[in-house]
Amino acid sequence: MNKPAGGIPPASTYFFSGTEEREEQHTLAVIVDNEPGVLARIIGLFSARGYNIEQLTVSETQHEQGISRITIVCRGTPKTLNQIRAQLSRLIPVHSVADLTVQGDPIERELALVKVAGEGDSRVEALRIADAFRARVVDAQSRSFVFEITGKTRKVDQFIDLMKPLGLIEVVRTGIAAISRGPQPLRTSMGE
Repeated sequence: MNKPAGGIPPASTYFFSGTEEREEQHTLAVIVDNEPGVLARIIGLFSARGYNIEQLTVSETQHEQGISRITIVCRGTPKTLNQIRAQLSRLIPVHSVADLTVQGDPIERELALVKVAGEGDSRVEALRIADAFRARVVDAQSRSFVFEITGKTRKVDQFIDLMKPLGLIEVVRTGIAAISRGPQPLRTSMGE
């Protein structure tokens, strides 16, 4: 088949231009009752529909009321993210769903414990890098360290990458804790 001048294919009902939506990463805050099975239902919702959870953090935030906050980092097209928010809000134990990314520039932090082997020059270099990243030594042995680092995911990733050639042994990460800026409490994206 010959291409016409200019490289544009002939007009056809089967020709689609690049109208594909781009995937975005969003951070969702989900307020739920702190009761058995809630997390399993939320994970089941994602699993049943083929959605992936990139990060998940859960903690009770209001002990007296039995309320927990689940922070979920997920990726999808705008249409998929709208479906995720709508389906989450319909689950019975869910009080509210907020898309912190849509609400604008949330404060996000992650904690990691990073175990690094090191003797001699690599030990000195690991300590120098830890100081530059404001990582704290929480355990020091004669042949290893455990560092605690807190910050944005990108910062934690960079620190771990720099520790790999120095003797990275193990990493434990909490996942993102996120909160919106300003004096307002959590706003839901569902108009609740």
